[in-house]
Amino acid sequence: MRVLGIDPGLTRCGVGVVEGVPGRLGKLIAYHVVRSEPDEDISQRLLNLDRSLAELVALHQPESVAVERVFSQHNARTVMGTAQASGVAILAGARAGLPVQTYTPSEVKAAVTGSGAADKKQVTAMVTRLLRLDAPPKPADAADAIAIAICHIWRGGTRAKLEAAVRRGYR
Repeated sequence: MRVLGIDPGLTRCGVGVVEGVPGRLGKLIAYHVVRSEPDEDISQRLLNLDRSLAELVALHQPESVAVERVFSQHNARTVMGTAQASGVAILAGARAGLPVQTYTPSEVKAAVTGSGAADKKQVTAMVTRLLRLDAPPKPADAADAIAIAICHIWRGGTRAKLEAAVRRGYR
């Protein structure tokens, strides 16, 4: 399974592409950071993100897209921008006809480190280790996006099967 993981953000949006199967170490295909300037008009920033994500989906041909779910922060301005970027990321997958799944930051941290309270340094270290990389992916937004893709590979298949069973009437 090839997954495009997205850590949404307006100034820096991390994108990681990982191939793998549940229970096995995966393979890093690529990672990117889509950037925009904070003083640029919001419409142009979102358009840049939309175009960039569409290009990355076309380039890497993922089978699914995983996006970090926006969580409440103290800074309303930051959470608004992240939510807008998240919507663009979800739309990029849907527009390509791909299944899109969202994960909370604690789900991603727990999947790759074993602890939902892990910090960014621990997530980056585990991503480096799990994918047998020579060096940690930088910046942290890229490492987070890769972690989201790993989380989806390891947990997304099980989650999708459970949801399908519920839809069929099994409980």
